[in-house]
Amino acid sequence: MTTLQNRPGTALLVIDVQNGVVAQAHERDAVVANIATLVGKARQEKVPVVWVQHSSDELSKGSDNWKYVPELPRDDAEPLVEKRYGDSFEDTNLESVLAGLAVGRLVVAGAQTDGCIRATLHGAFTRGYDAILVSDAHTTEDLSQWGAPPPDAVISHTNLYWNFQSAPGREAGTVTTEEVDFAH
Repeated sequence: MTTLQNRPGTALLVIDVQNGVVAQAHERDAVVANIATLVGKARQEKVPVVWVQHSSDELSKGSDNWKYVPELPRDDAEPLVEKRYGDSFEDTNLESVLAGLAVGRLVVAGAQTDGCIRATLHGAFTRGYDAILVSDAHTTEDLSQWGAPPPDAVISHTNLYWNFQSAPGREAGTVTTEEVDFAH
């Protein structure tokens, strides 16, 4: 249903599952395990896995915090998009990577729910992509001391509202890891 022309493919977009991002994340191990399941399924079905990696003052390139968690080894043939902003499309080559793969539908997983996940979902959707969030494969840390709801509420709310997003000619929504259908 994507509004992008000649882009029938689907890709798994894995966002910022880096040591420094998920160290204190809600249900970290379960979420990382679900993402590993998605990566394995995508690889088995020959669906592109596109990795996104954030860098900032707190996540300096090359540092241990910047590196992806060891449970999620990237295949060297899989695209890696480096970013500095919440929206994975902003000032990156993500759009050209996806265009080169003829991808118009994204299955999204990673961290953090209330930052880069939300920004990228909205960025993809407004750019014409179908954007499906894997409801049990994204997480965030506890930011309640700064006024945010507890992480489980942030995750639940994001799943709720993303399930009801709509726009002409595009698909949004949520599925569980078990329900992911890359062939959709």
